[in-house]
Amino acid sequence: MNMVFPTGDISNLKPDPDWWRGAVIYQIYPRSYQDSNGDGIGDLSGVIHRLPYVASLGVDAIWLSPFFTSPMLDFGYDVSDYRNVDPMFGTLGDFDALIARAHELGIRLVIDLVLSHTSNQHAWFQESRSSRDNPKADWYVWRDPKPDGTPPTNWLSVFGGSAWQWDGTRRQYFLHNFLKEQPDLNFHEPEVQDALLDVVRFWLDRGVDGFRLDTVNFYIHDKEFRDNPPLEESQRNASIAPEVNPYNFQQHLYDRNQPENVAFLERMRALMDEYPDITSVGEVGDAQIGLDIVGEYTAGDNRLHMCYGFDFLGPNPITGTRTAQVMQRFEQKAPDGWSCWAMSNHDVERHASRFNLGDKGLRLYAALMMCLRGSVCLYQGEELGLTEAYVPFEELQDPYGKEFWPKYKGRDGCRTPMVWSPDGPFGGFTDTKPWLPVAMEHLPKSVSSQEGDSDSMLNFYRNLIGLRRMRPVLQKGAMEVVEASDTVIAFTREQAGQAPMYCAFNLSNAAQIAPLPEGSWAEIGGLGFEIKQDGRQVLLPPFQAFIAEG
Repeated sequence: MNMVFPTGDISNLKPDPDWWRGAVIYQIYPRSYQDSNGDGIGDLSGVIHRLPYVASLGVDAIWLSPFFTSPMLDFGYDVSDYRNVDPMFGTLGDFDALIARAHELGIRLVIDLVLSHTSNQHAWFQESRSSRDNPKADWYVWRDPKPDGTPPTNWLSVFGGSAWQWDGTRRQYFLHNFLKEQPDLNFHEPEVQDALLDVVRFWLDRGVDGFRLDTVNFYIHDKEFRDNPPLEESQRNASIAPEVNPYNFQQHLYDRNQPENVAFLERMRALMDEYPDITSVGEVGDAQIGLDIVGEYTAGDNRLHMCYGFDFLGPNPITGTRTAQVMQRFEQKAPDGWSCWAMSNHDVERHASRFNLGDKGLRLYAALMMCLRGSVCLYQGEELGLTEAYVPFEELQDPYGKEFWPKYKGRDGCRTPMVWSPDGPFGGFTDTKPWLPVAMEHLPKSVSSQEGDSDSMLNFYRNLIGLRRMRPVLQKGAMEVVEASDTVIAFTREQAGQAPMYCAFNLSNAAQIAPLPEGSWAEIGGLGFEIKQDGRQVLLPPFQAFIAEG
């Protein structure tokens, strides 16, 4: 922990209610970023120590994964106290110091709020389960069994098995869309909504700049408790659950995506609008109608600011055709909405491994994402070109992986510690055995290994982020597809008062040709791509891009 990165000429935050539109947001999974106290687990003090590095990337904001008090069965996504920091991560004072230091460095802080469910250790659930007539009896989703004692509906848990768990005290089932230790809150109860909005206000008062809203389309269930119909096999998609999970066998009409959710989102937006320069990004997990939900949730200026979908987080390869379809469908479904794109996060296999990308492929995919219309989320270590780590079963922590091993190995492979140095077995993350093993193949890709190499993946990402920051048209401009095939996508970006840009990408391992629109185009250098112009077309070698200004 002796490396210190220069912050450069970084100004403090300037008022800007539209800062999030086109922003680059860097996701930090605090358990795995930096251990500051020698217990093998990352913490808030460790994040503070590494903030100069984050600032050196040029990103606009941090998305901080959960740090709330929790029994950690789902590593913070099972919250037992919304208003406190789990001792393993530090204290509220540490959190306040984190906000202050981030703002000092010109970085905004977005925190991950898990409102759809709590831990079963939360005081609210403990009271709710104690009887059928206590003040919080209806704060969770309770239901009598069918006459034969079986669960009230056929709804399934994302983590496997029924979404209903029997409770002997109340002699009723409670709903859990995830682990049985993560009971779902009952958003049909006004007091529940009020209590959650009080949580939102608590963190706004502490100075956060916004929220990433976990599983935002799972908040509300069908009041009539209707069974989900089966989903045709041809339509099954494993974007939020592995193929080995029967969760993908259902069409989830009644356990999520309910229309009443919009009214709650409007209440939340009204609260956020009381504070300056706040944003919200909702995680929408739905392979079949995800973009429809995104359009609904971001319509107008009184719901979510933007949504975070799974379009580029799933197992399907990213082709020019599919990229164009995603972008065009988003424009159709959410003409006045905004999206946030990502290729990796804490829940999916790192895209370097998922798409089997080498160095050139990783650079091309990064350039594509930075040029698309929308905001961008980068996941820690992505900027180093990290691959998915192998975690043996005996060291596995993720309950999801333990449930479906070995066909599905869980999410631990993307959550292994950040590598800061090639020295020692723990990559500068900690001085003791870490909570997950450090992948040996990650050590040569550590921050200090790449820092001094102008051609490294790390510095390539810095250059890309700088390119986007210096050209507002890439942040907020309109996008029009010029050509899209399985191997190539080419599009223009335009914004009033800004020079237009043309971007063409060869997503294959064979040379391709892309048309060059009318006009005079000057290629932007410094990114290392090798391109030739030939009249009104561009010759693209394998995994190369042409980015030009008009």
